[in-house]
Amino acid sequence: MDNDTNVKDRIKDRTKDRIEGDRRAIDGLDARIIELLTQRARISDRIQRSRISSGGPRTVLAREAKVLSRYQDGLGPTGTPIAMSVLKLCRGAVPADGPARDTDTDTAHA
Repeated sequence: MDNDTNVKDRIKDRTKDRIEGDRRAIDGLDARIIELLTQRARISDRIQRSRISSGGPRTVLAREAKVLSRYQDGLGPTGTPIAMSVLKLCRGAVPADGPARDTDTDTAHA
C-alpha cells in the first residue's frame, strides 16, 4: 500500500508542477498580450490623430468591420466580443477639441 501511496503522491506532484509551469506560461502570454494591446492603442491613436488633422473622421466603420471579421475568422464566435473590446480600448476617449464627426463609413480614410 505504501508503494501505491508513493506513486499517487508523485503523480500529484508532477501534475502540480505541470500546472504551475502552465500558469507561468499563461502569465507570460498575458504580459505579452497587454504589451501588444498597449502598442496597438498607441498606433491607433496616431492614425486617429492623422485622420482628424486631415479633416477626416476619428474612426472608420468599414475598417472596424474588417477587424471584427478577422477576429471572428481567427477565433470563431468569441472573436467578435474580443475584437469589440480591443477596438473600444484602442479608440480611446473622444478628444474634447475634436471635430463633430466621430465616425465615417467611407473606406478612403481607412
